[in-house]
Amino acid sequence: MVRASTLVVSLLASVASVTAFPLLEKRQSITTLTTAQVNSYNPFAYYVSAAYCEPAKVKTWTCGTNCDKNPGFKVIANGGDGGQTQYWFVGYDPTLKSIIVGHQGTDGDKILSVLNNAAFGLKTLKTSIFPGIGTSAKAHSGFVDAHERSAAPILAAVRQGLSTYGSNTQVTVTGWSLGGALAILTSTQIATNIPTARVKTVSYGSPRVGNEAFANFANARAEMVRINNKKDIVPILPGRFLSYAHTEGEIHVTTSGSWVSCPGQDNTASQCTIGTVPNILAGDVNDHDGPYNGITLGCDAGKK
Repeated sequence: MVRASTLVVSLLASVASVTAFPLLEKRQSITTLTTAQVNSYNPFAYYVSAAYCEPAKVKTWTCGTNCDKNPGFKVIANGGDGGQTQYWFVGYDPTLKSIIVGHQGTDGDKILSVLNNAAFGLKTLKTSIFPGIGTSAKAHSGFVDAHERSAAPILAAVRQGLSTYGSNTQVTVTGWSLGGALAILTSTQIATNIPTARVKTVSYGSPRVGNEAFANFANARAEMVRINNKKDIVPILPGRFLSYAHTEGEIHVTTSGSWVSCPGQDNTASQCTIGTVPNILAGDVNDHDGPYNGITLGCDAGKK
């Protein structure tokens, strides 16, 4: 299981102090999710956890609790080495009627994974991977480089899945931590390469991925859901003073355990992540692993 402390140490290497800057106007219409809505995200918590398991076990869907909780899942392709290239898988869930893409995040046992988080510079994205993206849209260079290493086989597997299960099949891309950042990039990539696809991201504890131009580009092409847990530090990094911005779609698990929807980008309302964690000193790294509706994330930790 990945240790959240390893991720945060790497993220803090270039950011000694992070504040909610520049200030954004608090947005209204914060709503509390129903029990049914919260429970609907359970399958994705197990999928993001399965992405951390050994590829051989994921290929046969025998990775323990995280695979057992989504029975009937049909693996189309998987890959990665957990170091230079994060583990990933693509398959079909007959219950959700969705193609699922799973991304591994930071693996504390492999230093190359940590280094993917250490480069904080923004860079433009290749139009060969993101057709139609302009030069104003930029993303974290480490995340972009990590994404590029698996972009082609994942897109090919999604195309295969749409051919097999129907071109109108939902595509849901999942990931936790660094995997959440990769999920946002992959959703955007799929949506720009397959404009007719219905693409959705469900990420957990994702850091900010790019600048506002990138966030706007991504939001215009795929549905984004970002689930953040209590006082998790990772979602407030890299700081907005470095020109980073979140995509829309935050769901915040409050300190009382309620799940609330926070509309807009970087919502500063007190019930949302920035309002709860205005700086790193106000956060708690232990919240990064969960639990999310009783589910602690990670290959060996997914339980409920």
